[in-house]
Amino acid sequence: MSKIVKGIVFVVDDNIDTDQIIPAEYLTLVPSKPDEYEKLGSYAMIGLPDRFGKFIPEGAAKTPYPIIIAGENFGCGSSREHAPIALGASGVEVVVAQSYARIFFRNSTATGELYPWESIDRLCDRFSTGQVAILDFDHNQITNETTGEVFALKPLGDVAPVIDAGGLFAYARQTGMIPTLAK
Repeated sequence: MSKIVKGIVFVVDDNIDTDQIIPAEYLTLVPSKPDEYEKLGSYAMIGLPDRFGKFIPEGAAKTPYPIIIAGENFGCGSSREHAPIALGASGVEVVVAQSYARIFFRNSTATGELYPWESIDRLCDRFSTGQVAILDFDHNQITNETTGEVFALKPLGDVAPVIDAGGLFAYARQTGMIPTLAK
């Protein structure tokens, strides 16, 4: 089955840290509680400098940007798994970054909240917030629909089925590595 994500992009640059993604003051929210999961999403990217603009529009609970385009070292800082969870709860499906902090990449995979694609080119200089992108999973590429440019991405590899399953524990149950939960 072919997977495509199409949507408006939100563009940031290098070294976006976990405090910018979800400030520590919101870590008391418990993502396993549905209402607190939604609330956590409403605070995603609230720590960004004003120069990036609003990720979540005033009065909204979700972002209109299902795709984030970033530079190097996205998700650096503390090792909080709340960062990819907040992004997923906000409506983000994909982050395309030039590189990731190792812990953010691992937490994205473990939680199954979003797909952490790595770009070959510096895409944060080739996209602008508000442009439309199409990410083609089968061909490992992203198209800037606004300009028509197509860019290759590094393959997701073995993390794709883990994220497809909904995270590490769901994948382990699905593949028989751990027993399924009793109903």
